[in-house]
Parts: sequence; structure tokens; C-alpha cells
Amino acid sequence: MTKICRNLDDDGVSIMTEYLTITSVLVVMFVIMMFVVNAGLIEGPANTLKYHSYVDIGNGVSVRMVDLYAIAPGDGTIRTSFDLPDEVAGEDYEVIVSLEGLEESQFITVTDGSVMAKVAISGIGATRGVTGRTTGSGFNMISYNSSGV
Repeated sequence: MTKICRNLDDDGVSIMTEYLTITSVLVVMFVIMMFVVNAGLIEGPANTLKYHSYVDIGNGVSVRMVDLYAIAPGDGTIRTSFDLPDEVAGEDYEVIVSLEGLEESQFITVTDGSVMAKVAISGIGATRGVTGRTTGSGFNMISYNSSGV
């Protein structure tokens, strides 16, 4: 008579330990990839889009100012209103017109706090003092008064 004897070993435990180890490593790698993909594939292109949109907005405001100055009367006041996009990439932004530092030209700064674009006021920045601040929501107005008030 032959006796069938089976040796008890640790195969079941080894397979389960291997499965849990591989699964844990894959979960950690997945979590790391989520952060890398968000920063590299979503935030980077969104910031590039915002920067170029802000440059376009700054150039548009600059051109409107120069055009208004070109047709401004020698004695009197002229005003124009214009519309800017309400949001860029789903975020509000601010347009600031000011003289910065000791430079002779003035700049239009368009920013949302994290991305900023500076555009020089072409043509009139060195001869006319321009100041102001606005946002993209609603209509905006540029006013020129020959007396400087």
C-alpha cells in the first residue's frame, strides 16, 4: 500500500505576498503619475495658453489707447468703450496700466496672480502719462482729456 502524502509548504502565502507587493508598487506608481501628469500635461499648457492670451489682451488694449490718442481732439475729451474676454482658461484676470521703475515707456501688465504678461504701450508710452486698472468682466472705458485731468 502506497501512502500519498502531501507536504505542506508556503506556496499559498508566497503567492499572496507577491500579489500584494506588486499591487502596492503599482498603486504608488499610479499616484505619482497622477501628480506628474497634472503638472506636465495640464498646468503647463494651460499656463502657456494664459500667457499668450494675456499678451494678446495687452496688445489689444495698447492699440486701442494709441488709436484713441491718434484721433483725440486738441482741446476736449474723447472716450471709447471696449470689451475684453471675461475669463482666460477659466480664471479671472486684471489689466494694470502703469509706469514701472525709471523706464521711459509705460507697460500694460495682464495677470491672474500666477501668470503675468507685460506689453509696452506702443507709440504714446513715453509722451503721455497713462494709468488705470480694470478686469475682464463688463465693458471697459478709455478716456482722453487734453487738459490732462
